[in-house]
Amino acid sequence: MSTHYVYGRRRTETLDYLQSMLGQLRAMAEAERCDMLTYLIEMAYIEASDIIRGERPVNMQQARRKDAS
Repeated sequence: MSTHYVYGRRRTETLDYLQSMLGQLRAMAEAERCDMLTYLIEMAYIEASDIIRGERPVNMQQARRKDAS
């Protein structure tokens, strides 16, 4: 098993876990009617989803370097 595969799998599992926790936190914030907190958590949830799908880079500095070249 290659190191790249292990890292990629661990990263995917971590992001899946983060997204799950964010979903639960969002539901809790919504139940308490904390609108701004709900919104911010939702944005983090969407960001995690985008990263998982490969639609957004994990590291914004790397994205800026690619755009500059």
